[in-house]
Amino acid sequence: MRNDKQNVIVEKTINFSLAVIGYCEVLEHDRKYVIAKQLLRSATSIGANVFEAQNAESKADFIHKMKIAAKEASESLYWLILCEKSKTYYFDENLRSSLDEIIRILSKIIASSKGGV
Repeated sequence: MRNDKQNVIVEKTINFSLAVIGYCEVLEHDRKYVIAKQLLRSATSIGANVFEAQNAESKADFIHKMKIAAKEASESLYWLILCEKSKTYYFDENLRSSLDEIIRILSKIIASSKGGV
């Protein structure tokens, strides 16, 4: 990364993406292809949008990218809830906890960034 200073949300979303990749491999092994594909796309998109926001062209662009990340986080939460509630799906509570934390951080970033727009 370009910045020597640690960026908590970037690190958390990268780690979350890596954990989801492993989780989706388990789902695919269990032939749960549709949910695995949907979750993999939305969950890794969170980090991609957060990462892209680090080089936003303006404050409004930064907020927009963070809002997209928040929407992708919401979609990922939906897929994880389905896995959690399904009797035939493996569920990883750590993913849910990590995602809940990411959603809280994104909400705070968006709210504090809007203050001066």
